[in-house]
Amino acid sequence: MIEITLDSIPSFWPEITLSLVFVISMIVEFVTGRKGKESTGMITGMVVLLGLIITILQLPFQDVTPRLLFGTMITIDPFAMFFKYLILAAGIIVVVFSMQSAEVRKQETIGEFFCFIAALTFGMLLMTSASHLLMIYLSIELVSISSYILAGFSKKRKRSGEAALKYVIFGGAASGVMLYGFSLLYGLTGSLDIYSLQAYFASGLLEGSNMLTLLLAVVMILAGFGYKISAVPFHFWTPDVYEGAPISVTAYLAVASKAAGFAVMTRFFYVTFFDSMVDVGKWASMPHFEWNAIIAVISVLTMTLGNLVAVWQDNLKRMLAYSSIAHAGYLLMGLVVMSDLGLAAMLMYFIVYFFMNLGAFYVVMSIADRIGSEHIDAYRGLGKRAPIIGVGLSIFLVSLTGLPPMAGFIGKWMLFSAVVEANFIWLAIIGVLNSAISLYYYARVFRNMYLREPADGDESPITFSPLVIVITILFIVPNIVFGLYFGPLVSYAQQSVNIFLR
Repeated sequence: MIEITLDSIPSFWPEITLSLVFVISMIVEFVTGRKGKESTGMITGMVVLLGLIITILQLPFQDVTPRLLFGTMITIDPFAMFFKYLILAAGIIVVVFSMQSAEVRKQETIGEFFCFIAALTFGMLLMTSASHLLMIYLSIELVSISSYILAGFSKKRKRSGEAALKYVIFGGAASGVMLYGFSLLYGLTGSLDIYSLQAYFASGLLEGSNMLTLLLAVVMILAGFGYKISAVPFHFWTPDVYEGAPISVTAYLAVASKAAGFAVMTRFFYVTFFDSMVDVGKWASMPHFEWNAIIAVISVLTMTLGNLVAVWQDNLKRMLAYSSIAHAGYLLMGLVVMSDLGLAAMLMYFIVYFFMNLGAFYVVMSIADRIGSEHIDAYRGLGKRAPIIGVGLSIFLVSLTGLPPMAGFIGKWMLFSAVVEANFIWLAIIGVLNSAISLYYYARVFRNMYLREPADGDESPITFSPLVIVITILFIVPNIVFGLYFGPLVSYAQQSVNIFLR
């Protein structure tokens, strides 16, 4: 046991580093943050930022040869490494966002905010490579508890407390349902690691009434994962939590938390129920079970509900919340086929989603800091009063819609191609129709920014700091460049679909 642990440690350095960052940041906050001043909280923020940078710099030196660590608890493979890069990069950006956010800086416990960002990131890294039911549950709980605290961080805002309360109640219920599903799986097989589960199901030992128990377990586990990725009908917490949480936290939940949820969900279902000896999209243990049809229905419900409800939203954060639900529906299209093409399309979409969604949230946060509102009517005349910010927001929304030549078009094109290749043509058509619906509510923002005059008649310029302008441009560039030159991204996504023991 000691030998296994010692052998595993060299491949676990990024996670060890991040756990040390969390401990050190807590100590720094305890020593310097007692005065409740913004400057001392920023010291803790700088410690976390430095720790995240050191952690991501360790990744290129990690051996990604597929193998197991700590027995069967953790899996190292290119699939996990892809999501680690994505999550750490998002974490660095969110810390930078938070340091600029007036919403975060005015809180007395700002240092603790950054400590929990480190804990949240650590939990998400574990989710990407967890291959044991116990580790899957613990990593999801670590992410959930950190998310609950961060969602209710703005203590003086009523909607923030309400968001955190709803998040805790719904999250606890979803966690309990998923845990019961895990217990049913253990009762059926006597195993907790997903590779032993796969071997048991492939052996054909499961039969009769146990098949119904297996289906019940899978549905309950799917409910737990569906909650993490905001899939319908487990999405109801998303708009209130996204609206009540600080915008930087909302951006982190919409991008990194969703990515971690898809990573652990994909690994669990692919390794446990599929192998290369059966037709693409069919369970090895139940080849006649139409798994892909169920995921396709959930995908359609998720993208359609998200887009239709977003049409009626006047608050930009709530609109982006429903937009993120719709994008979870698009991403589920990659899971429908469970082929290399489908998984590569999903990974490719996560890359472009990273740039277009974080860019949109950053601009909304910067505007809210300047004008004190997230209401869509507050954006009237913004295109003239802040041209660079207006252009940036327009590019991010066009990319989220999936229109050429932005990067979002390439992401959707790959997803639609994957489902067409698998003869789910109707799903691709519904995806295109949903993109058309999304254009309507994004166009309301364009109309307010460029075709309507400010409500109070004030047309004076709104100035932003050079740092805000530079960061906005840094998000604009990849949205344009990756829409025109996407070959390297596609290659990287295709190389990262290697899931251990597939």
